[in-house]
Amino acid sequence: MLETSTKEFIHAHRLILNGDRILVAVSGGPDSLALLHFLHSNKEVWGAEVIAAHLDHMFRGEESYQELLFVEQFCRQREIPFFSERIDVQKEIDRTSGSLQDTARHIRYEFLMNVMDESGATKLALGHHGDDQVETILMKMTRGAAGRSRAGIPYKRPVAGGDIIRPFLSVTKEDIEEYCVTHSLFPRRDPSNQKEVYTRNRFRKTVLPFLKNENPHVHLQFQRFSEELEEDEGYLEELTRVELNKVWNNTKDFSSLHIDGFLAMAQPLQRRGINLILNYLYKVRPPSLSSIHIYDVLGILKGKTPNVSIDLPKGLKVTRAYHICYFHFGELAVAGAPYCYEMHVGDRLDIQGGYQFFLSSYPHVEECYQDRIFIDPDEVSLPLYIRTREKGDRLEVKGLKGSKKLKTLFIDNKIPVHLREGWPVVVDADNHILWVPGLRKSIYDLEEGQENSLVLQFKSNHLLGGS
Repeated sequence: MLETSTKEFIHAHRLILNGDRILVAVSGGPDSLALLHFLHSNKEVWGAEVIAAHLDHMFRGEESYQELLFVEQFCRQREIPFFSERIDVQKEIDRTSGSLQDTARHIRYEFLMNVMDESGATKLALGHHGDDQVETILMKMTRGAAGRSRAGIPYKRPVAGGDIIRPFLSVTKEDIEEYCVTHSLFPRRDPSNQKEVYTRNRFRKTVLPFLKNENPHVHLQFQRFSEELEEDEGYLEELTRVELNKVWNNTKDFSSLHIDGFLAMAQPLQRRGINLILNYLYKVRPPSLSSIHIYDVLGILKGKTPNVSIDLPKGLKVTRAYHICYFHFGELAVAGAPYCYEMHVGDRLDIQGGYQFFLSSYPHVEECYQDRIFIDPDEVSLPLYIRTREKGDRLEVKGLKGSKKLKTLFIDNKIPVHLREGWPVVVDADNHILWVPGLRKSIYDLEEGQENSLVLQFKSNHLLGGS
């Protein structure tokens, strides 16, 4: 049963190819020991080499050391190349104040990656089986996982220099135990696997028996669900990335999302868009982050409150300011204000906060810029300056009688407060305001470029509309 099902699974998913060098992570328990024995016994089928690695976490003193010796002896008897190491994980936990499971997992994978590199292995085989898949998916859905993380354990994923593969996902724990008996394997047992203090063990003892009673092949249904969800999510995420790139901008200070453009996306893409943004910003996704937080973010995007902020795990804040939503760690601010830059024909200027300018002689117009103003050099005093606003600034608005305070201009256009101090203002040498880019142009703006006129071109990462 196990041999046939596993071979079919390996073939269907191309987990092992001719010439592969397979590193098997072996704890000494039934799952990993059976996997090592199975792959070693069938290595000629794929023209592959098999090696083994064991890490002693030193949690259980002499008992765990004896497990290392047991695996070493098992490999020696079968002439399987063997790598091992003993690391005091508890000492590392005390040093870093990390959690037991996270620290142990990090150290284990670091050890296995080092062995892969040293041995030239192309595949790392792990002993996760179909029951593990059922438990994992149920746990993730219970906790409120989102996106492709609900798909559970992938049968294959890339790592540096190769792939992690899980050939036993089509078989059950019972199949593995039968295999051990049939081939006279005598695995070691970790007593912690019986402790109900661990969530997985509670699912294993309570929920899994119920599901198997309903359908003895439930693990195959969950595996099919996992693979289909992985494929669906991959396709939808690619669509989401295309649309998200149109409305999301990331700088070193914060990430910004243009709300109107985002809400024009299809609802399924919106959920995945927020999930992609969070995955990007966190780098390492916090375990406490769930689908509830995604819906919280969607709530402020769709809500009627123009200025609102929510806190997410690990210090990430989401702040809505009118039609822009910001994702930021710490206080939301644009560095570098106040400023004043002189511009001459041919100058290009990048300003902190995501503003870019280019001053040229007409007809030198570049399409990459979002907006521009045409200026008669005989009507203004050169050179031009790009500066931040000053107290009392007023703009003689093109098309209107009289002038308007810049403060009023910002309020009317719903510019977030934290952006106002760093917003660029274009003036001439006599301090006449010619343009507030993205908002309003002055009476000095020509309708179109004319011979000998200047053109000041502008673009912004804030995705605000031009004027």
